[in-house]
Amino acid sequence: MKPSTEQATKERYLLDLEGVDFENPWAGVEEIEAVNPHRGQMRQLDKVVWWNENRTAAIGVKDVRDDEFWVTGHIPGRPLFPGVLQIECGAQLSSFVLAERFADAPFVGFTRVTDCSFRGQVVPGDTLILFTKEVKVNRRRFITNTQGIVNGKIVFEAQITGMVF
Repeated sequence: MKPSTEQATKERYLLDLEGVDFENPWAGVEEIEAVNPHRGQMRQLDKVVWWNENRTAAIGVKDVRDDEFWVTGHIPGRPLFPGVLQIECGAQLSSFVLAERFADAPFVGFTRVTDCSFRGQVVPGDTLILFTKEVKVNRRRFITNTQGIVNGKIVFEAQITGMVF
């Protein structure tokens, strides 16, 4: 569900959702896997629905399913999408955008997370909308701010640092 403009203003989203078409992704699983090395249970990004012209910001989506590996063990009877995997979602979106900018980057990896907070629960059936926005980038290292949104509410935010290996 796409949050309203009113929700975006109230929640202080990193990016504006105006004009973003969630039904027609710019990159699906096949395109994401052509760039990111994550496969199987560790691919945590389902589609990229927007990026800006300079590839310094992007919006992605993770559909949280009830058949994922963590569901039975991360709070039996009340499955909660683990915070560490929420951060991984943001890191995969950040890596995808950076690798698209620097096509010769062999591997973009996550090295640090700072200023992280969790504000809400993410459960199977939720659509986690992901934002990433560049803070500082060069050919060897990147720093991005990332957010996760569910039903119009910010559920996590963090600053992610990564490197080209």
